[in-house]
Amino acid sequence: MPGRRSALPGTRCGPALATYARRVQPLPLFPLPSVLVPGLVLPLHVFEPRYRALARHLEELPAQRRVFGVVALKPGRDVREGADALHDVGTTAVVRDMTALEDGRYEIVTSGALRFRLHGLDETAGTEWATGLVTPLDEPDGDADRAPALAARVRTAFAAYRARLGNGEDDAVTITSPKVVSYLVTAGMVLDLPERQHLLSLPDTTSRLTAELRLLAREDAMLEATGALPQTSPDLSFATPN
Repeated sequence: MPGRRSALPGTRCGPALATYARRVQPLPLFPLPSVLVPGLVLPLHVFEPRYRALARHLEELPAQRRVFGVVALKPGRDVREGADALHDVGTTAVVRDMTALEDGRYEIVTSGALRFRLHGLDETAGTEWATGLVTPLDEPDGDADRAPALAARVRTAFAAYRARLGNGEDDAVTITSPKVVSYLVTAGMVLDLPERQHLLSLPDTTSRLTAELRLLAREDAMLEATGALPQTSPDLSFATPN
């Protein structure tokens, strides 16, 4: 089960992804009823037998190879239904720390790194956990000339949105990288799973920022009209990327 997530905008591939070549390849999967965004820190409390087995497998690997994929389950679906129950864009999770507990459970801290496309499941893998067949996705700017100004508008709107939710001032307002801003907003808005998954799946930074600007305008109008706040506001701590 996931613990509380916090944002780590300085997403760097690092040595853990050195062998993650740009071709279809198997990747251990950890399906969740939530979306992992690149740069987001995701603690996991691992207790199901199949994912304990995955944790033991990761523990046996060199630190630079401790990578698996987090992919969101479609609402109302179960991983035992196969690939049709999973969204087709996920994010690799790099293990930053793992602790084996005496009863066989694990506490694992990961951070999201690279998006990937899920083409299906490897039915011949012979693993207790699901193994996906994936390819990594590029992170193009889209319209590189528009992206910086668009990111500034999104950053300003997001800061106002977070303030209205009672989160005070965020360090996120000082971040200028369009890609990082786009993922911080993806992680930090109060959205249902399909909308957050849609943002993750968009092909480039400009498309994501454009969609976020529309969502922020929609949320601002709803807050203005109803005066009601969402029941849950993401508790995210932002850091300035290196």
